[in-house]
Parts: sequence; C-alpha cells; structure tokens
Amino acid sequence: MNRQHVDILIIGAGPAGLAAAIAAREDGIESLLVLERESNPGGILRQCIHNGFGLHRFKEELTGPEYAQRDIDRAKELEIDIECDTTVLAVSPDRVVTCISREKGLRFIEASAIILAMGCRERPRGALCTPGTRCAGIYSAGTAQRFVNLEGYMPGKRVVILGSGDIGLIMARRMTLQGAKVLACVEIMPFSSGLNRNIVQCLNDYDIPLYLSHTVTDIQGRERLESVTVSQVDAQRRPVPGTEMVFECDTLLLSVGLIPENELSEGAGVQISPATSGAVVTDTFETSVPGVFACGNVLHVHDLVDHVSNESFQAGHAAARFVRDSHEEKTFLRVEDGEGVRGTVPQKIQVHPQEAVTLMFRPSGVFRNASAVISCGGKELLRRKAMIFTPGEMAAYTLKPDAFDGLDGSEPVVVRIEKGAE
Repeated sequence: MNRQHVDILIIGAGPAGLAAAIAAREDGIESLLVLERESNPGGILRQCIHNGFGLHRFKEELTGPEYAQRDIDRAKELEIDIECDTTVLAVSPDRVVTCISREKGLRFIEASAIILAMGCRERPRGALCTPGTRCAGIYSAGTAQRFVNLEGYMPGKRVVILGSGDIGLIMARRMTLQGAKVLACVEIMPFSSGLNRNIVQCLNDYDIPLYLSHTVTDIQGRERLESVTVSQVDAQRRPVPGTEMVFECDTLLLSVGLIPENELSEGAGVQISPATSGAVVTDTFETSVPGVFACGNVLHVHDLVDHVSNESFQAGHAAARFVRDSHEEKTFLRVEDGEGVRGTVPQKIQVHPQEAVTLMFRPSGVFRNASAVISCGGKELLRRKAMIFTPGEMAAYTLKPDAFDGLDGSEPVVVRIEKGAE
C-alpha cells in the first residue's frame, strides 16, 4: 500500500495554502507537503488579471498573477514540495489523507497536522430556483472570468449580471473592455454585496446601471439565451407585479455568492458554522478536530487576498507549534454574534491568549454612524465607531492579550453593532 508520513500536509496551493506553507517552513518544519488539484499553483489569483491586490501586504498595487507569483517564488526558494494535478478524496479524523494523481496513483498520507486551504466555489443557478429555460449562455462570473482571462474565449456580446459580488462587478468592466455591452447589474438586496471601490470603478465609470432590490424572474431562449426578465422585489424579496423589464441579451453572468469548499472538512468530522459555512475555529485557526487547521476562503469568504495571506500565515505558524509542542488541555471563551453581526471568526478564543486576536465579521445590514462593540459579561473589551458598516465589506478588530485579563470562560464574548443617532 502506498503510504507516507509528513509533519504538515496542506490541501490547496492558492494564496491561503501557499502562505500557510511558507509560514510553516519558516517556522522550521522540514517535512511539509502541499497538494493542489489544478495543474499550477496560485489558485483563483491566476485568472484575476486586474490590479488592486497587495496594497496592505506589499504596499504596492499588483495584479492577481503578480501577487500569486511572489508566494510561488518564495515557496520555491524555501524548497517547499507542491504536488499539482493531485486530487484529495478524503480526510479522516485521525489525519490520514487519501489522494490520487496520474503520476503517483492512489496514496494514503499520514500527517501530524493538516491545514485545510481549499478555497470556495460559486453558488450555481440551481441554488437560485430562477424559472425559465435551460439554454446556453448562463455562466457563473468566475467561469466567465476564466474563459476570458485564461482561455481567450468571449462568453457573449450582450450581458446581464445577476448579483453584485466583487467577481460580478469586475467582470462587468472586463466584458466591457473586451467589446461586450453590459446592459445591467441586478441585485436582489437593497445594497451591493461588493466593495464600494468596485462599484465605482467597474460600474459607474462605464455607465453600467445597478438595479438594487431587483432580480431576474424569467429566462427566455431555446438553444441560446435570448432575453431575461428583471423585476423589482419587495421587503420580503418577492417580485412586485407590474415592475418587469425585459433585457435582450445572449449572456447572463451569476455573481450570487461564494460557498466554502468544505466537503473534505465535513468528512473529517470538522464542526461547520451555519453562519459562515466554514469551520468553527479557535484563535489559532484550529478546528474542532485536533491538529486540523483551516484558513482562507474555506474558513470564511474574504474581501481581500491580503487578509487571506495574513490569516494563513497565522495558521501555518500555529500548525508548526502543534507539531512541536505538547497538546495541553485549554479553556476557551465562546464568541457569539450579537445584534447586527453575522459570522464572527474565530468562534473560540483561549482564556489567556498569547498573541493579539483579530475578530472578523460581516454586518447583517447597512448601519450608518454606528459602533462595533465587543464585550464579555459586564466588561467592554472594545468600542469603535464607523461612518458606515455594510455587508459588502468585512469588519476586523484586533484585541491585545491583556484585553482578556480577568475572563474565565463562563461568559461569552459578544460582538455587536450598536446603532448611532439618526
């Protein structure tokens, strides 16, 4: 039987997996292996040829491939073993990974620690239950991005985009620059789910209308998409009769949310958060299964790859410590979402954390002149005011270790948004 053992095994060679591998190697881990199902490392960044990456981490503006190449080059300098064209089939609770590749066949790899960095996937049309025909010309925004940027194909000439996620906004600009006519971007919520800078740079700068509180209610076309019907929706997101608009188009791009790729995590027995669809983790990014860590978009969907890298560096260092150190029983503080907050990560914090802890969450709606408040029992740990909170931009607040002095784990840490005066 084809078996081997490594100290740390990382699943995924995108920005999260590469950063975690670099951190673990720099922390002294020699027996290290990264598995990647694609033919090249770099993950989704390979097809993101627009700029805007690296401003936080490198203090300069890079394209996606340029950002990825820096980590690929660093991994090469550190002689990190990255095996591409390798698919992971299963991860067991006792940290045995089953994988397969054309070159090495079926293998079982035992690891002292595993880092899950599989990224996320796009929500498909089937999850939307949109009525209409099943014609050609309907793509997820990421698929269209791959066609245009990596494979050199144009999906169509007259385009409607459903959803205002960042990939959809960026593809509105990209399709326009390639000669297509983008007729509209349609969002069912009363606010955009993308970054404000992308709304300005990708829609406003090209006079592409954004219809908030609207959705696609019908799809017409036999062989190829011919038109879509867009309707306004009410507060319960139900179509309002009499508000229908018909757009004649040959392409519909779906930018309706990302889902962490957690099938392998669930198979390993990792506890999954219903709020984030990612793993429940501690402040060291360890999951409910000892020795299994998670980072990047498989943990929770990020706005910026810079934050993915920062989080993954921490996960890599934590996995290295797990391999080296004795595993003592720890007491944790529970982290709970309060009013106006959804999907805080991490969900557990050590009672006496050794390092600063960054709590990240998404607001559940739009709040103006409000404050983010983090408290435990009667103790207020942090209060920060902001002009606006919006679901399209993740909020992050860092607490120093001494903020947790005097807390024993009997009360949860609650993160909430406190509304300001109107």
